[in-house]
Amino acid sequence: MSRGTMGIAGRALAVVAAVTVGFAVGDALATPHEVAATTAQRSTPDFQHSWTLAPGKTLEIEEMSGAIHVTKAAGNQVEVTAWKHAQHSDPDQVTIEEIAHPGGVTVCVRYPGRGNTCEPGGHNHINTNNNDVSVDFEVRLPAGVCFVGRTVNGAVEATGLESDAEGHTVNGTVSIETSGRAEAHTVNGGVRARLGKLGASGPITFETVNGSIVLELPDGAGAEVRARTVHGSIETDFPVTVLRVRHGFMGDRLEGTIGKGGPELEIQTVNGSIRLRKIGTGRSIGRSTGRSI
Repeated sequence: MSRGTMGIAGRALAVVAAVTVGFAVGDALATPHEVAATTAQRSTPDFQHSWTLAPGKTLEIEEMSGAIHVTKAAGNQVEVTAWKHAQHSDPDQVTIEEIAHPGGVTVCVRYPGRGNTCEPGGHNHINTNNNDVSVDFEVRLPAGVCFVGRTVNGAVEATGLESDAEGHTVNGTVSIETSGRAEAHTVNGGVRARLGKLGASGPITFETVNGSIVLELPDGAGAEVRARTVHGSIETDFPVTVLRVRHGFMGDRLEGTIGKGGPELEIQTVNGSIRLRKIGTGRSIGRSTGRSI
């Protein structure tokens, strides 16, 4: 592997460390869990709770294995429902805990054994101790309440939100659609995001190693963009004042200013393409019709 390839791979693989802070090495299970069936089609939930959170507060979901699916709530309460699944282990040995704190509410999956903690801000420690229980979450989120979802083996999907949102996984896709600001990180999976705004500060990051990235922004958005892929291409619907552009054996790289500039926008993958789209073009997210750089 060339030094350039190693550089981006090293940075991208650092996502693993960022995502799995507090997760013991070797804990991740082999099979990713995608978003499961709807609530109406599923058995009695193993966890169901609701809270009233003020706008600007954050709901966090922290787990090791399972999918996280988030949609907008009809009312003003956060609603969290979860189902446990296992092939060999006893689901009753795994608990789902919630912690209220000044920043909002954190919900964690707690496995039996010593050393497991549930803390806000991604500082918890989850060790499965060879327990194969996975947990699928469905969340209803009111407008203005922020969301952060972290898993290792599973997809994170958020649609129709009206708040800032983040999705983090290792083995699975991340898909976020919100009128607010968003970030997404995975390693083995694609990233799809539709943002209503970038905000006034950064950086904002969208990263994977094995997968493509499709990012949709509103017309008139401004950012300082840095996009890089090793095995793939870069396309954009936005005019870019280019500071640096490169094609070749070391991959494609684009650095420049969109619109009047703004927060730093970091978009990186190793094995996959990058598509930067305008919202409202009539194309489905992921369709490749933009201008190549």
